[in-house]
Amino acid sequence: MPNLPKPPSMDGLKKRIREHRRNDGGFVRERYCLSRDEARAKAREWFDSYPKAAYWTEVESWRVVSGDRIEFTMRRLSSAD
Repeated sequence: MPNLPKPPSMDGLKKRIREHRRNDGGFVRERYCLSRDEARAKAREWFDSYPKAAYWTEVESWRVVSGDRIEFTMRRLSSAD
């Protein structure tokens, strides 16, 4: 069998992701952990306050934790200028 190259270290990948998130053009992030209904309401509040077309608002990541709670991160540009 030929010698295959080793895959990159997960630590290196995690570091690159952290650095990218710190220097990604002025995005504001907030993390929440709410019940499913409260999470939907909070996301809707963000989209109403910061329209996607102007602020690039998005649910950056989410996951279900203990029971019916949702942990999620909202992201938007700091200004729409």
